[in-house]
Amino acid sequence: MNRTAPSADDIGTPRQGILLAAAMFVFVIDTSFMNVSISAVVHDLDTTVSGVQSAVAIEALVSAAFILISSKMGDLFGRKRAFVVGMLFYAVGALAMVFAQSLTAIIVFWAVLGGLGASLYLPAMQSLIHGNFEGKARAKVFALVGASGAIAAAIGPLIGGFVTTVLSWRVGFLIEALIILAVLIGSRGIRDVPYAGDRSIDVVGAFLSVVGMGGLVIGVLVWQEGGESVALLLGIGSAAMAGLVYWLLRRKRQGRPVLLDPTLFGSQLFRTGVSQIFLQQVALGGLLIALPIYLQLVWGYNALEAGVTLAPLSLTMFGVALLAGRRAGRRRASSIVRAGFVLLAASVALLVLLVPRADSGWHLVIPLMLAGAGLGLLASQLNNYALAPISEERVGEAAGVTSATGSFGLSFGLAFAGAIMLATLSISFTNLAESSEVLPPADQQRVAQVLEDDAQVMSDAQLGELLVDQPEDVQEEVLSINDDARDLALQVALLVALLAALTGIAVAFRMMRLPDPAPAAADDSGSVL
Repeated sequence: MNRTAPSADDIGTPRQGILLAAAMFVFVIDTSFMNVSISAVVHDLDTTVSGVQSAVAIEALVSAAFILISSKMGDLFGRKRAFVVGMLFYAVGALAMVFAQSLTAIIVFWAVLGGLGASLYLPAMQSLIHGNFEGKARAKVFALVGASGAIAAAIGPLIGGFVTTVLSWRVGFLIEALIILAVLIGSRGIRDVPYAGDRSIDVVGAFLSVVGMGGLVIGVLVWQEGGESVALLLGIGSAAMAGLVYWLLRRKRQGRPVLLDPTLFGSQLFRTGVSQIFLQQVALGGLLIALPIYLQLVWGYNALEAGVTLAPLSLTMFGVALLAGRRAGRRRASSIVRAGFVLLAASVALLVLLVPRADSGWHLVIPLMLAGAGLGLLASQLNNYALAPISEERVGEAAGVTSATGSFGLSFGLAFAGAIMLATLSISFTNLAESSEVLPPADQQRVAQVLEDDAQVMSDAQLGELLVDQPEDVQEEVLSINDDARDLALQVALLVALLAALTGIAVAFRMMRLPDPAPAAADDSGSVL
């Protein structure tokens, strides 16, 4: 970007850096609040686990699907304006959680509008940092923003669990809205950064990117709900993604503006880094949806207990990411990435083995710490690995790709692991009920149908209320079936994270054969995670 250097009066202040870091803090902590509040949200809104899980996946999907388009909108209409509008959208989403009385309101305002807000303000925030700060000050702000995201990931489950248990899950989102208000008030001192590049818009590329990512994730969510046209949606999504690749290559050959420059993927280091970011986020999404559901709706943990149980994962991830980041350069990035995926795969395999035997969060501490260590190692390396070979003038566009890829991977992991978990639960209920020697033949199908339609993931207390009119031996048998089915459902859901981690190990061995990336022109990703 060609622009005159800012005067001393124009260079950003530490206060502005803190405000921008607060914007990243809100983005990361938002999903943590929802994950540890699933049980409370389901109860208060009289909705289903799959419905809330779908909202979480849709929010991540919308931010991923629109982030490249929204970045261009910020270029055209002003980065600061995009930042402010995006934060306003995000505030509306947070306030919707404060006042919502139905799942529909959450999906429309928190998931869709909030996701659009994130897609607007995250890339604009990167540009504002780059344009408001110079030299060491810029590096410090990027580090501050990254640290704020890491801190939010570490303490989010604890804060969300505490507020939800002591007060209400709605209070957590009210706090989030107040932080956004403070950022918006303080943003008046942030200078806009004009865009001097090509102002053309690739409308077809934007359409194909949204349809492609949306079709794949929504197809999984529709399958989870037992809806029709699943194959059609997945087919449309796959076709749109293939069409996007063809369109971008064709437009580039013609020398016309493209949504995303496909020559970025000419770097094997960039391609490999982006694929590993996707796998890391798929695994993280699988863990973030399966474990909170299991803890709250199987073990009956409240939000605080769930947050404390998940703390070893988030706190270890935070600590290892910072430690590994400070020691960057002492070992090859590819070897650290390989170690990260190995730890992640080992931890998930251990969780799969422990699930039927564990009855307390204490049994999960070691595997969760291993998972956090693995994710921390990955977080410390992958963004810089992908962006290192990219030139200074293109690093912003490349960072948009890594952000979109990460968000899409997270949404896919959330949707697929949640869908697999609930589908396994439904099938297991039916098979175990129909093969039971205790349930009368006339009741087997009826019990299986009731469990399949009404139970989904239920605590023993909730299921007991559903079966209060049944004979005692029938109640005990159904509860036993429920326990077995829930354990199997979690084990199968965790296989999504395990498969992603194993694939990451395989790709990491290929990384080892590649040359180390040259020092980055600038790590403008703004995120440690």
